[in-house]
Amino acid sequence: MSDRTAPTPVSDGVVLLHGIIRTARSFRKMELALRAQGFATLNLDYDSRKKALGALVEDIHPAIELFAGGLKGSVHFVCHSMGGLLARAYLARHRPTRLGRVVMLGTPNGGSEIADRLRNVAAYRALFGPAGQQLVTRRDAATSAMLPTVDYSAGIIAGSRSIYPIASAMLPRPHDGRVSVANTRLDGMADHIVVRSSHPWLVRNGEAIAQTIAFLRDGRFTRP
Repeated sequence: MSDRTAPTPVSDGVVLLHGIIRTARSFRKMELALRAQGFATLNLDYDSRKKALGALVEDIHPAIELFAGGLKGSVHFVCHSMGGLLARAYLARHRPTRLGRVVMLGTPNGGSEIADRLRNVAAYRALFGPAGQQLVTRRDAATSAMLPTVDYSAGIIAGSRSIYPIASAMLPRPHDGRVSVANTRLDGMADHIVVRSSHPWLVRNGEAIAQTIAFLRDGRFTRP
């Protein structure tokens, strides 16, 4: 991604929430791009494998509350994979007064067919933990209650390439190797776009980064 124009100074901040079994380091390229455009950033690590979504919400709340309180403008959220579900659960419980926009990259808003297939496999349960059980397409009442219909500006970026031949057989096309494009969609979303990227690389994909910045600034993705 290249931008020859000087970034416009803003007083907004962005909370970055990585996906399950990932770390804040996965968002480093995105974080640097956002800072170059004048956004303050809070790139959070959280125990994605150790706790369910409800407990993770409370874990991240103090840091987000402190970060939002120090901003002059709005606080936005940019999230990868399960991080988008965590953001939805967080905003349902602790919505900031000056909430801005939310971008979700490869988030299984409709659940993951892979989780459906593997949820009872011991290796999957050990690797993905309690939150991994909440990634299924048919959620229990408690999980569904944590993820109400969005009433804020949400833009969703889906991937359409896969580097996982075995997992690909479990997903309807198109997909990013982990989540089908159809299941990234969300009732009430403001915009949706598909980029040629696999699931783990969405956070580092140049087009996805540029589209994220466009949505944070304008509330919509750019198209030719």
